[in-house]
Amino acid sequence: MGQSNPNAPNQGEFFLEKEERENQRTREKKSPKSSIRLERLQRTALSVSTRMATAFSFAQTILFSKTSLSIRTNGLRSFSFCLPFSSSSAASLSSDKLQSKKWRQPVASVLELGGVKIAKDAWNATPQKRSAPNWDLKNAIYEYFDTNYSNQFDKFDNLCPIVSVKENFDDVLVPADHVSRSYNDTYYVDAQTVLRCHTSAHQAELLRRGHTHFLVTGDVYRRDSIDSTHYPVFHQMEGVRVFSPSDWEASGTDGTTYVAGDLKKCLEGLARHLFGAVEMRWVDTYFPFTNPSFELEIFFQEKWLEVLGCGVTEQEILRRSGKTDNVAWAFGLGLERLAMVLFDIPDIRLFWSNDERFTSQFSSGQLGVKFKPFSKYPPCYKDVSFWINEAFTENNLCEVVREVAGDLAEEVQLIDNFTNKKGMTSHCYRIAYRSMERSLTDEEINKLQWNVRELVQSKLNVVLR
Repeated sequence: MGQSNPNAPNQGEFFLEKEERENQRTREKKSPKSSIRLERLQRTALSVSTRMATAFSFAQTILFSKTSLSIRTNGLRSFSFCLPFSSSSAASLSSDKLQSKKWRQPVASVLELGGVKIAKDAWNATPQKRSAPNWDLKNAIYEYFDTNYSNQFDKFDNLCPIVSVKENFDDVLVPADHVSRSYNDTYYVDAQTVLRCHTSAHQAELLRRGHTHFLVTGDVYRRDSIDSTHYPVFHQMEGVRVFSPSDWEASGTDGTTYVAGDLKKCLEGLARHLFGAVEMRWVDTYFPFTNPSFELEIFFQEKWLEVLGCGVTEQEILRRSGKTDNVAWAFGLGLERLAMVLFDIPDIRLFWSNDERFTSQFSSGQLGVKFKPFSKYPPCYKDVSFWINEAFTENNLCEVVREVAGDLAEEVQLIDNFTNKKGMTSHCYRIAYRSMERSLTDEEINKLQWNVRELVQSKLNVVLR
């Protein structure tokens, strides 16, 4: 969430609004002369050809192997594959049809979900394996809610990540001009379908189906920067609880006040369950889908850390779901970010590592385990400089780097920028290459960097310096 310190990540992944504000501040620090212009351009979609070219990276470098935190002996959901799909079939994508489908391990580059055929294209990105720390954390949260709420909370961890734009944005009141809707920030399957940016995409549908207490866990996808705390796919958990007038009338307070108090009591208990006896504080904030809205912070390892975002659900969301007399609360947290704090994991890429030196450390299933670093292979730094155009965004650059280097790209950092007398702006980015499992050779690094330079020039239409 815009913080480079792995011990102090922002845990409010469920709430897009705060993340976008932090990303904007980060970009302004990196490029003060061009940040305002770039932020405005983020709201303008690239041409179809440019979007497809710049987003193709992650789809090329990763197989379609769906990870899930739900219980399966092989840790994989089911996939089925077929021939490429037509544009007309894409229009029929619906989470109603897809969410009950399971996944199989991939054997080709085209998948079929609920009869809908999806080619391996620019907007598809799925992780390779589930991680034990996330598994342990999810189960610990489940244990807290089962114990304290007598198993009232329904649990969903196999809902399909392919959702409609309406489900992902409109149903949770994300404004029409919000930057998170941009092709620079979200993986689109087609104009009306996306890989979910947050588990909130399922909230309205579950409410309409009559669920009043539920937890949703799943993999979510965002086009993002490359550093130790950001990855294009990660896992979230969202919780929702709906109250009836009879719940608060006897208290002598209004519904909003009663529900906000219940929310804080619940989440303070969850924080103690995960972190022990820690000092806590509540911070008022703004999210488009809750009012009032809060962030819970804990004092952990000598610093204040945001644990999650939450609030009282906007009445419009409940009204659209047929619950006009009810009041509800909702919270959300990013599992990787929280696990990095709990387990002292320094790099988010480790969650996708097959290295037994990492995975074997979490076989006990206990939250008290602290990651013991193993021998770290040296990084190699390479710079690339170019004159940018008006359509350039840093997220597009990161997609190109991921297409070439995959998880070997540890960080992409803007180290210099200037504008010449002709008004042309130059950016210089430093790319850190490092494998989590072996030493990279000079030959490998040079080949990666050469390919990055070629693709940056051809796909982003920039001029190399």
